[in-house]
Amino acid sequence: MGEIDSAALTTRFLQLLADGQLDDAVDLLAEDVLYTNVSLPAMRGRERVRQAVRRALGRPAAGFEVYIHAIATDDDGVVLTERTDVLTYGRLRVQFWVYGRFETRDGQITVWRDSFDWLNLAAATARGVLALGIPGLAARPPTSSS
Repeated sequence: MGEIDSAALTTRFLQLLADGQLDDAVDLLAEDVLYTNVSLPAMRGRERVRQAVRRALGRPAAGFEVYIHAIATDDDGVVLTERTDVLTYGRLRVQFWVYGRFETRDGQITVWRDSFDWLNLAAATARGVLALGIPGLAARPPTSSS
């Protein structure tokens, strides 16, 4: 099979983001990709998403980690992920749960839709800020896939 399967494509996309290879990651998106972070405005188009990704992760002190706990696909190229995402900026580490839905076609991601809980994100941010002064409070990377 010459074409990458949907789960592998999605995993590769997320790993490229985590590796800081932002352009390579965005190049896996379809030209007319629909990106939605639920409860925030959606955006359409690879270049608009590229600009947003660069704004968020393209700064020298910014970073991203991803820990996939579960991934499932169907025969239509839909991929569901349950994962922990980590946003870093310098020593600040914000670690939170994310559910993702990706739709793929012809080896590209056509829909990227992430959902997270705002309360969980707020608590993760508070924990990250407190950990700047009390390092023992810092969130640790997940150690298993569950």
